Amino acid sequence: MASIPVSVDDNVEQPHEGGGNGQFIRVIVADTQAIFRAGLRKIFALEDDIRVVGQAETLSQSLSASKKFSADIMIFEAALAPNPAEAVSDLLRQAPTVRLVVLTPEPDEELTLELFRRGAFGIVSREVEPEFLVDCLRKVAAGEPWLDARGIQWVLAAYRSQGGRPTSSRPKVQLTPKESLIVSCVTQGMKNKEIAIRVGTTEQVVKNYLRKVYDKLGVADRLELALYCLNNRIVFDGPAKAAPADPVAGNGNSMAAAAGAGASGPDKTS
Repeated sequence: MASIPVSVDDNVEQPHEGGGNGQFIRVIVADTQAIFRAGLRKIFALEDDIRVVGQAETLSQSLSASKKFSADIMIFEAALAPNPAEAVSDLLRQAPTVRLVVLTPEPDEELTLELFRRGAFGIVSREVEPEFLVDCLRKVAAGEPWLDARGIQWVLAAYRSQGGRPTSSRPKVQLTPKESLIVSCVTQGMKNKEIAIRVGTTEQVVKNYLRKVYDKLGVADRLELALYCLNNRIVFDGPAKAAPADPVAGNGNSMAAAAGAGASGPDKTS
């Protein structure tokens, strides 16, 4: 398909600078297929409260659109990125006020949980009926997350699995300042490379710390760590700040060995 530039719906009166008065739900449509984008524009044109303000057909265009247009919601097709979860993190870092509704090709538990953890506000099938998508946009614009019944069950099951772990498997321990800093970065959706830059260390050291944190808290991966923080009402205020070097960081082999027994499957620290 020929590439198109990031564009604005010609039929939409653009809001004044500093707009966002809530009169319209302003939407960016990011999808690989022009016919699908055109179909959504026709559907939304029938609604009094929804306006398409921009469109994109690649990930780079989506990132540009999130900066260029003042929008409330971006409808983002998962197939636009080789790693949709990372794309969600990138988009939200660039445009933190935009709420993402991700279109997935088919129900996928692992992808749903990861997208939700990364900050997606809504996750729907690309085959969704028009009236349900319209309802989704209105709910998301009102601040309500949107998942189908199966997605809700997946999230609840993950939450209950984390919350139902025996107390002995999650001992009440205090994290070191650097461990707390890294956990804070994880809950903000940062990747290991970004965490390493923020902390002033290497990606391998970050992985070592994460494995030790997993072992201390009795969790298996980043998703369970985020759910643990939610379940135990652990909140980190403000942006993470760099911490001084900790001599334990160099002890990578012992930390990896300590965490290895508690991991179930590949470690999701990347």
